[in-house]
Amino acid sequence: MTPEAAAALEKLRAAALALPDADEKLSHGMPAFFITKGKMFAYFWHHHHGDDVTAAIVKTSGIEEQQMLIEMEPDLYYRPPYFGPSGWVGIHLDRPATDWDRVADRVAISWELVAPRRLLEVGGR
Repeated sequence: MTPEAAAALEKLRAAALALPDADEKLSHGMPAFFITKGKMFAYFWHHHHGDDVTAAIVKTSGIEEQQMLIEMEPDLYYRPPYFGPSGWVGIHLDRPATDWDRVADRVAISWELVAPRRLLEVGGR
């Protein structure tokens, strides 16, 4: 992993693990972030199958939101392989001047989409 990709992973990890009951494990060789004993809400994608992309893969509310994000900012968002058909969106972390507040916000939105009611009711993020 390049130093830039390692730094991106650390920033993504900090954003994801700051959320309530968040944890990390490897899934299909990628660092994945999930709610403890629950669902995944973010993945770190780096040079997967030789694609030369470093990205965060996060859940959206569905295909419509995914398409809207990609249409609005095609240099930032993309439809990732494997995850895209289910409405997940990729956020490029390999572009100059990555807006980490924005990435953290999308990670938090993804967390909210899979969080159980008990976490949302106590205030979530």
